[in-house]
Amino acid sequence: MKLRDRVVVITGAGSGIGRASAMAFANEGARVAVADIRVAAALETVRHIGEAEGIACAVEADVSSADSVQQLVDQTIRAFSRVDVLLNNAAIQVNKSVEDTTVEEWNREIGVNLGGVFLCSKFFLPHLKKTKGCIINMASVNGFFVEPTCAGYCATKGGIIALTKAMAIDHGKEGVRVNCICPGYIDTGLAWEYFEMQPNPAAAREVASKLHALWRIGRPEEVSRVAVFLASDDASFMTGAAVVVSGGFGSGLPPSA
Repeated sequence: MKLRDRVVVITGAGSGIGRASAMAFANEGARVAVADIRVAAALETVRHIGEAEGIACAVEADVSSADSVQQLVDQTIRAFSRVDVLLNNAAIQVNKSVEDTTVEEWNREIGVNLGGVFLCSKFFLPHLKKTKGCIINMASVNGFFVEPTCAGYCATKGGIIALTKAMAIDHGKEGVRVNCICPGYIDTGLAWEYFEMQPNPAAAREVASKLHALWRIGRPEEVSRVAVFLASDDASFMTGAAVVVSGGFGSGLPPSA
């Protein structure tokens, strides 16, 4: 097992990439703090891990709140005594242009997506420095190039890539590695919401699939395996990297094809 007895904290772990990652880390021997603003979803992830004889605990957490993140730290330390890996995965997506986005929507998206990475990293870093641990941030290919009607989301994902590189420089000398993953379309909640808001969801899904060189969208498990790699000793000389896991997004046919 690559991660035997290490302690991993995963935000947004109640579904999608977060849940797949929690299960993948547990399968590699890690003890997992499953954090999500939806406690019932977090408990469901813990149930799945327990059925596979893994070890996990559920923590209700709003990553945009400093008080809530501090409670996440405290509960993790009480449960497992240490932290080796932080996976900042929690995110929301507002499918609107800047003009149509409300101030409240903008602030919430920035607060969760980018602010959550900041707050969780800030409060967990003292513990990660003790264990020479690592941080993995979930960015997106939308941090490199953008699509219509998701301006705020693209802004946060570009910011996460830059923040990842900045943290890697600041904390590498302390033994803490910081990397990010940049997925393409993944068959999970945020993509489903985007498809459902289109006039023809099935057609939108087909178009999105053909934008990838592999002519399909990805599965959460395909991202989780990369997260496990980045957390393991196999990636011991990787920091400041933005690892693209996109099925060749942008290399497929244009939407009109």
